[in-house]
Amino acid sequence: MQVKATDSGVTPQPFSEAGTERCSDCPIRTRAVCANCDADDFTVLEDVKYDRSYQAGQVIVWAGERMDFVASVIEGVASLTQTMEDGRTQMVGLLLPSDFLGRPGRDRASYTVTAVSDIRLCCFRRKPFQQMMTSNPRLPARLLEMTLDELDAAREWLLLLGRKSAREKIASFLTILARREASQHRTEPQGEIRLTLPLTRDAMADYLGLTLETVSRQMSALKRDGVIVLTGSREVLLPDYDLLLAESGDDADGGVIN
Repeated sequence: MQVKATDSGVTPQPFSEAGTERCSDCPIRTRAVCANCDADDFTVLEDVKYDRSYQAGQVIVWAGERMDFVASVIEGVASLTQTMEDGRTQMVGLLLPSDFLGRPGRDRASYTVTAVSDIRLCCFRRKPFQQMMTSNPRLPARLLEMTLDELDAAREWLLLLGRKSAREKIASFLTILARREASQHRTEPQGEIRLTLPLTRDAMADYLGLTLETVSRQMSALKRDGVIVLTGSREVLLPDYDLLLAESGDDADGGVIN
C-alpha cells in the first residue's frame, strides 16, 4: 500500500498499484480512449501505463489537486463532485468503465473524484501521453469522440433534472445504465436486462435532485407496475427495456415523448 502525493494539504488517500494488465487483455480496449490505436500505438502505451486500484469511499483526486496522470476506468464506478463555498457538495457526474479521467493539457483536477465501488484504473503518465497525443492523430480523434458523447450526456442530464418528473428521473437513470451495460457488449439495449446499481438509494437521491423517500417510493412504484424487478439491494432486472424507456419520457431515438 502506498500514499498518493497531494498538493492540496488534505490528508492523502491510499491506493494500490497492481500488476499492469496487457493492452491485448484489457476488457475496455474497444471502448476506451485507445480504441482506435494500432499495434505500434499499444507498444508505446505499454511503456507509459500502470494500474491503480482504490477501495470504495477512497478519494482518487481532490478538486484543484495537481494530477500527474490521466486514466481510463477499467472496472468499478467513481463519482464527480463539486463543493460550494458554504460546504454543500453536489454530485455532478459518474465515471463508468471505459470513461476517461483527467484532461490532457490541464494538470489540475476540476472535480473531486471518489471511488463509489472498488475501482481499477489504467493510468498513463501525463507528459508521455500528451506527447503521444501530439504525434498520433488517433488518440485526439477518439478523445474528441468521447468528449462529444459526454456533451450529449450532459445535455440529456440537464433535461432530466429540469423537466422530468421523479418517476421519469428514476426510469431515465436506469435507461442510461442499461445503455452502458449494452455498450460493453457492443449491442443495443433490448428485451430483458440485468443491472447492478452503482449508487445507493441515498446517493441516487443526491444525483437526481430528489429525496431518499422519493427515490424509494418511485422504485417501489416501478416494481409494483412491473417495470422493474428488485432482485437484491443493488440488483435490478428490467423485464422489458422498451417499457422502461416509455416510463422515462424518451422515445427510442432519445427524444422526448410529447
